[in-house]
Amino acid sequence: MAALKNKIDFALVFSVKNANPNGDPLNGNIPRTTLDGYGELSDVCLKRKIRNRLQDAGENIFVQSDDYRKDDYRSLRSRAEAVLGKAMKNEAELQELANKTWIDVRSFGQVFAFKGDKDKDKKKGVSVGIRGPVTIQPAFSIDPINVTSLQITKSVSGEGDGTKRGSDTMGMKHSVDFGIYATYGSINPQLAELTGFDDSDADKIKHALLHIFDNDASSARPEGSMEVIKLFWWKHNSKSGQYSAAKVHRTLKITKKDGVSQAKSADDYTITTDNLPDLTPEVLSF
Repeated sequence: MAALKNKIDFALVFSVKNANPNGDPLNGNIPRTTLDGYGELSDVCLKRKIRNRLQDAGENIFVQSDDYRKDDYRSLRSRAEAVLGKAMKNEAELQELANKTWIDVRSFGQVFAFKGDKDKDKKKGVSVGIRGPVTIQPAFSIDPINVTSLQITKSVSGEGDGTKRGSDTMGMKHSVDFGIYATYGSINPQLAELTGFDDSDADKIKHALLHIFDNDASSARPEGSMEVIKLFWWKHNSKSGQYSAAKVHRTLKITKKDGVSQAKSADDYTITTDNLPDLTPEVLSF
């Protein structure tokens, strides 16, 4: 299929209820928040979920997580060397084959930066950067969130002879009581030409966003605790776009309904767009 010919902007609105959407490892795995108390999911977290959904759909993924790995390669280097082979020695060939092989590379881009083998002076390292057309911002909650922390205990120690309870039987669990979050992104046709990203790939990204929380349940995110509310998909009539991404994204309005002081569900919000001339979004829900 021909390369992408229309700029695309998108926005994903989703809810979090009694779940930890993205814990901060530097803060006891407490849900990420801004200094103003708004909930946050990093763009890395969102792209990880998108990659997983693409992988569920049978797509080849370069950056696979260990717990979701579909092949025998335990590192990015081993996967790259096994799949790319001799193309690793030529920058142009590496870019072409990597983009053709892995949808996440031709979507998000990738840095192939591997040191040379010290025992083989003739073998040089690899340092190749690929810019992808798909960008996505961190997600933030519409209102400040309330985080509940619970002291939990395990029924058995991880080590020892069982006569005493170890310190590891005590722990903490954190969750967001409720919040509506929104993230925004764009797909750039100029960069799509360089990676071979096409309309069918854009449809795959759209489908992955719409199903981003499928097969994503865990003890921190129980099934049904995170739900896609709406996906807004703006397709411009040109490569450069009719309006800037910032202006398009600002048309999305998410406000609490009159009389609602503390939102407890998505029904407490009104989600609308102030449509720009000749640019109306496709609105999808799941």
